[in-house]
Amino acid sequence: MPFLAALLAVVSPMAPAHAAAAADCAGTGVERFGAASVSGAIVGAVVHEGRGYVVTRGQTPPILAEYDLATKKVVRQVPLTDWPGTVAPEGAWATVVSGGKIYIGTYPAPLLYRFDPATGKAQYLKTLGGARGTIWSLAAAPDGTIYAGTNPDGRVWEYDPADGAAKSWSLATGEHHVRAVAADATNVYAGLLDTKQLLAVNRSTGAVRVLAQGDTGFSTVSVGRTRLRAGSGSTLYDMKTDGSDVRKVSLGSNSADSIGVAPDYTAYISTRPAGHVFSYRTGDAAPTLVGTGKPQDETRHLAVDGTTLTGFAGSGGVWTMDLTTGRSAHTDLVAAGLAVGAERPHSILLHTDGTVWVGGHFGITVHDPAARTSRGIWVPGEPKAMARVGDRVYAALYPSGEILEIDPRDGDRVRSLGALGHGQQRPWDMEYDPTTGKLLVASVPPGPNLKGALTVIDPVARTMKVFVDVIRDQGLTTLSAGPNGVVYVGGDVLGGGTAVSTRSTAAVAAFDLATEKVLWETEPLPDNRTLQDVKVHDGLLYGVLKRNAGWFVLDLRTRQVLRHGTLSGYGEIEVHQGQVVASTYFGGGNVFLLGPGLAEPRKLATGLGDEWHTDPQLAFEPAGWHAWTLVGRQLARLRLDPACAPPLLTS
Repeated sequence: MPFLAALLAVVSPMAPAHAAAAADCAGTGVERFGAASVSGAIVGAVVHEGRGYVVTRGQTPPILAEYDLATKKVVRQVPLTDWPGTVAPEGAWATVVSGGKIYIGTYPAPLLYRFDPATGKAQYLKTLGGARGTIWSLAAAPDGTIYAGTNPDGRVWEYDPADGAAKSWSLATGEHHVRAVAADATNVYAGLLDTKQLLAVNRSTGAVRVLAQGDTGFSTVSVGRTRLRAGSGSTLYDMKTDGSDVRKVSLGSNSADSIGVAPDYTAYISTRPAGHVFSYRTGDAAPTLVGTGKPQDETRHLAVDGTTLTGFAGSGGVWTMDLTTGRSAHTDLVAAGLAVGAERPHSILLHTDGTVWVGGHFGITVHDPAARTSRGIWVPGEPKAMARVGDRVYAALYPSGEILEIDPRDGDRVRSLGALGHGQQRPWDMEYDPTTGKLLVASVPPGPNLKGALTVIDPVARTMKVFVDVIRDQGLTTLSAGPNGVVYVGGDVLGGGTAVSTRSTAAVAAFDLATEKVLWETEPLPDNRTLQDVKVHDGLLYGVLKRNAGWFVLDLRTRQVLRHGTLSGYGEIEVHQGQVVASTYFGGGNVFLLGPGLAEPRKLATGLGDEWHTDPQLAFEPAGWHAWTLVGRQLARLRLDPACAPPLLTS
């Protein structure tokens, strides 16, 4: 069916929600609508000789952009290419200056690059770790030696620019994320996320000393002449470099994001979630609020020049603050000349008005396929999941755990319903339950923690209740609203992803929204650690497994697994026209029919690619068999009618 005719069927009140019609299998079965989500977001940033150097987030290849701090224009852009292996870089959290050159550490391949401003050339140097990983942080010692903190190996690396030699140290058992590093003539200082430690590693001997044990991970660290400042959640640690004279300073409800140090060793600390900037000197009883950089944004780097503080905003901007008045001004990097590019989306939603909403980094792109136009809505994070209630769209954000309400009838007005809190950081799934009128959110805590939560939101009263540890010692990765006000949740034994598990099998639990109690819990398949998605249909619970990619069907009355098997990968499930369909990663990117009544999944489409940032999803039109999804990084409308041959995605 041509798209415009189908759109009329979608929005027409005369079209039944699940009308049966003769299969229309003509044509290729695919329509493409360009990049699903484009972004000018940035990750790493550093300042050198009046220029800011930033690296784009989510684009392949990443772009290193040179920004003139005086003219406020992007004056040069260089792609980071020539990587080894099959894993392409998509950004770089880490940047540092050494010997007049810019060093860059990328993800999801831990590649070290060097850019020479004199020649304009970027050069790949070395891979710091395995084929997949992240160089979280870079620092330069006074002699020019480069130090890096990496994931998932949890190591500190040393790189000698003179001869290219590299070595590394393992720091702590169970550590996966060296999130921050700083270096002086004697030590490299490392902030760890999982074990929540601040360490000193002797550069000559490799001897490791614990300087501080935080309540949360250390995400930023800076070193001055004799003292360290490091951020661990809402606490700023200030100590001598030998670990003595430790002072813990509260940042209140704020969390340290980045630290910049002035020549007189005054520290300026940018914070989340509001974007406030504080000043602090050793001996101060409390930090002093100076102003706000980019409200509700993340800060990638701070640089102090006299009475001007320059900050680089994660959503793709540069702000300057007058330290004498606290006033700030913001420059959008895209407006300044930064090239945008297609990124990996997080979520997708089809609105009743025919628009398609795609969640990206710091933004939602709203596509109007009929007009072939789109508009952007800025949001302070990554919309990991979206749901619609009437005309309003709700987005669950990472890393703040904030729930936003967006009203397209009111100029895309964005209002916050608040953050999940209760130790929750990453929303994985969100669904509206029309029976109870509640929004339901499944979430996991930060990496080294186990206890996830089910959050129940009343969008009318604008209230929320958070139920932590619904499945004991498991993060909640998925949920499905069933009949009679019962929601079914699925877990992950690894909690936030890097926790030491206490259980070996991911569980499913039934939670009664009226009594606010768990009715029962079961472990569908032994030794399968993560449930990626579950959906209720006709008394059965269909599930997709993540780490051992597969599927199962559970009888909700007997709690027995009726069928199970393997899949090419993991992804999300949708129930449409009485059929159960899953979109999955790997094997080319596939869509499977799981049931009802099938002994084995049936492939409805292949060749979609693996370009989702979160996991593959489908947004079905109410009438017919067309769904919105990604093909590569393009927004696409696919015909997934089981009566037709698979769409020709290579045409």
